[in-house]
Amino acid sequence: MSPNYQLLPTYVIIVAGGSGSRMKSAVPKQFLLLNGKPVLMHTIEAFNNTDAKPKVILVLPSDYHQYWQQLVNEHEFTIPHQLVTGGETRFHSVKNGLDLITDNEALVAVQDAVRPLTSSSVIDEAYKCAHEHETAVVAVKSRDSIRQVKDGKSVSLIRDEIYLVQTPQTFKASLLRKAYEQPFDTKFTDDASVVEQYGAEIKLTEGDHSNIKITFPEDIAVAELLLSKKPQV
Repeated sequence: MSPNYQLLPTYVIIVAGGSGSRMKSAVPKQFLLLNGKPVLMHTIEAFNNTDAKPKVILVLPSDYHQYWQQLVNEHEFTIPHQLVTGGETRFHSVKNGLDLITDNEALVAVQDAVRPLTSSSVIDEAYKCAHEHETAVVAVKSRDSIRQVKDGKSVSLIRDEIYLVQTPQTFKASLLRKAYEQPFDTKFTDDASVVEQYGAEIKLTEGDHSNIKITFPEDIAVAELLLSKKPQV
């Protein structure tokens, strides 16, 4: 693929709207410490350590803006980022972040705040794919057998045809903006579903099984183990 994507403006919208309910934590999981530093800071650093070097737009609930600033000061976190208030749903939060991007030629990645281990190669490949095809959704093949339950009956699915979707999900800004002009629908579970509903084909790029989403308490321990095995930048 052409490396010309690096000549275009690049952005990442990091969506941090999750609560700590499933973590049984008093604070949202994006603020939990991972190797002594909030999960969210690892996520921002992952994008800062890429060739793309995107501008960072961080979408947070307004109730946590001040708390985040305290964490930034406490950890002497210096990576530049713009802070935006989150919306009622993930859809609305992404839309709020997108409002800050005016260049239709830009490439925009959307990332879960609680995926702190995304590799630079996965991120850069997604930007390259989006440059060529306008869409790029990171996914991995299922390692397990899959069954679908419908009308009370379970049916086996072909494992090799099943992909587990991760983030980042990366798009040309003009396409993403048009897609997010659609009315909100409860079936919008991620950006790919929004863009697909608009009518664009979704291109998959190879993810990594270590690109885990911090959801449950045991995920922090797994992430710390995986982080200890990553080469230091």
